[in-house]
Amino acid sequence: MSETRSDGELLLAVAADADRRAFEELYRRYAPWLRARLRGRCADVGVVDDVVQETFLAVWRGKARYREEGDVAGWLWRIGSRRLVDALRGDGARGRLRQALARLRHRDEVSAEERVLAGVEHGDLAGALVRLSPELRAVLQATVIDGLTTREAAVLLGIPPGTVKTRAMRARRQLREALA
Repeated sequence: MSETRSDGELLLAVAADADRRAFEELYRRYAPWLRARLRGRCADVGVVDDVVQETFLAVWRGKARYREEGDVAGWLWRIGSRRLVDALRGDGARGRLRQALARLRHRDEVSAEERVLAGVEHGDLAGALVRLSPELRAVLQATVIDGLTTREAAVLLGIPPGTVKTRAMRARRQLREALA
């Protein structure tokens, strides 16, 4: 009879030795749970299946590192939920393809985003943004530039939604003061 390994032991075996059996056991343990949980956030079964696959590929390839803090399920959920946000925002492979095709169609047109970003880079706003703390800039990046909701930004940044709201409010106040 084989001994059941803990989640931590499985992850160590995957990370250190690229142990395929450990990876398969981890996948069998958590993929159905992750799939069910993601289905609560997204009705598109194809997108959910892609996200589950991308999540476990990140673990296998070592792009996601478990720091032995908290439980493995929570860690996998953070990876999967971030990948789901990316997929829903069009940052997945299909979204990148759509963006590339759109750029080819409208090569000569300057987008509204490009005009705004040029003003940000070269105007008074650029200096004000640089003076913000990294935490406040990250929240602005996620909510304003990337267009994420408070909940999505919270998942992406790994902080509570209330903290996202507070930091966004502080960032706006500091920007108003700097630009006044």
